[in-house]
Amino acid sequence: MESVLSKYENQITIFTDYLEEYSDTDELVWILGKQHLLKTEKSKLLSDISARLWFTYRRKFSPIGGTGPSSDVGWGCMLRCGQMMLAQALICRHLGRDWNWEKQKEQPKEYQRILQCFLDRKDCCYSIHQMAQMGVGEGKSIGEWFGPNTVAQVLKKLALFDEWNSLAVYVSMDNTVVIEDIKKMCCVLPLSADTAGESPPDSLIASNQSKGTSAYCPAWKPLLLIVPLRLGINQINPVYVDAFKECFKMPQSLGALGGKPNNAYYFIGFLGNELIFLDPHTTQTFVDTEENGTVDDQTFHCLQSPQRMNILNLDPSVALGFFCKEEKDFDNWCSLVQKEILKENLRMFELVQKHPSHWPPFVPPAKPEVTTTGAEFIDSTEQLEEFDLEEDFEILSV
Repeated sequence: MESVLSKYENQITIFTDYLEEYSDTDELVWILGKQHLLKTEKSKLLSDISARLWFTYRRKFSPIGGTGPSSDVGWGCMLRCGQMMLAQALICRHLGRDWNWEKQKEQPKEYQRILQCFLDRKDCCYSIHQMAQMGVGEGKSIGEWFGPNTVAQVLKKLALFDEWNSLAVYVSMDNTVVIEDIKKMCCVLPLSADTAGESPPDSLIASNQSKGTSAYCPAWKPLLLIVPLRLGINQINPVYVDAFKECFKMPQSLGALGGKPNNAYYFIGFLGNELIFLDPHTTQTFVDTEENGTVDDQTFHCLQSPQRMNILNLDPSVALGFFCKEEKDFDNWCSLVQKEILKENLRMFELVQKHPSHWPPFVPPAKPEVTTTGAEFIDSTEQLEEFDLEEDFEILSV
């Protein structure tokens, strides 16, 4: 397997141009909900981009599953993009969107802890090992390429074992986001209660929802909202372009997963009709924690000029990401969607208040009853039977 993967290392095809030079223009650049005036804030823009955690192909990590691949070159790009989107959610959760990274500067302890969630070791909750093995439960063999929805389903299940970040991960179905279901999943009883972390009774939720989306919620579990979409048949339909770009302007934006057939990128913003993205197709050596317990983070930030792609060259299968730390953030997101997305005649996705009557009942995902950690739980693929197999919504066309 290693010899097969190694041949890819010098054969990575890059389809886009580097943004080595930004032209002087009065246009705004949008990066994950923040705007930059290109003409006067070029250095601030590049600093904002380089602050995002950048996950790429790695080699020489411990074999996945004990006997599997020790590199994800050639197949792990969508998994790495999923890691980048989730990492941005964790940065927003613990450090805030305005947090910035500077090379060789001491960072908050939360930053180091976030980074350690993604190291290429089987005992790290969002490692390539965990994602690849959880993908088996989604019908994907270890070493097989993932689509955007598969990655979303994998992250949803791995998050159940992550008690520190305590995220509620909602992956929409059938191009539809259901407010009632999200409120049911994110509204939990206060931590002081005997049933801390549990959802409040349905009667309380129903009562609150009848008063509108801003009704009282006892405590809000931070929400990672992923919306898998297909925006065309073989190529993106131009009618969706404006709505797609609007999503990057929302303060809750985590960008988008997508790219070209079998080449995934993490899209973080746009300039005009060009999408700006982080590219995982660089092979680096495995990095582990040092003796003092910290991680050398120099290879986890992209210090090159960012790359770009014309939005019409995007494969139509994508997944949008949003993070709502508090209930008011979700309510604000709903208002923005109603104003900017639902105004279109051909809507990119739907936002509805009530759970559709023809759908199966919504049951918030729950951690299986096991006595081990998440890492130990999926150390063997035989133990993945606890999870239901969820059919892919869309994958990038091959």
